Amino acid sequence: MIYKDLKVWQKSMVLVDQIYEVSKAFPEEEKFGLTSQMRRAAVSIPSNIAEGYGRGGTKEYSRFVKISRGSVFELDTQVEIARNQNFINETVRINILNNMDEVGKMINGLIRSLEKNIPNP
Repeated sequence: MIYKDLKVWQKSMVLVDQIYEVSKAFPEEEKFGLTSQMRRAAVSIPSNIAEGYGRGGTKEYSRFVKISRGSVFELDTQVEIARNQNFINETVRINILNNMDEVGKMINGLIRSLEKNIPNP
């Protein structure tokens, strides 16, 4: 199985599309601010899953998947900021957070699975 077959990678790609679509409506002055930050955090989620997979070792893979998990938390904070600034409404916020929650749970499952296969020194 390659990383593109992983449901977590596929779901995180949907999340990227969602963030790009939502952030199109942000104010122009946020182009290099919150818009850019949110997009980078979202893109980081599937990107780190892919990069970790490509590293070849289970320990490295786990490390990169943990970076993905950190990006989920980063994006969560940015979504809250977007809501507080009225760039998104509550319905959009909840929809994004539901998708992020699902991706986060899947990432945690992948981490558990990988760590079972890391030999103890």
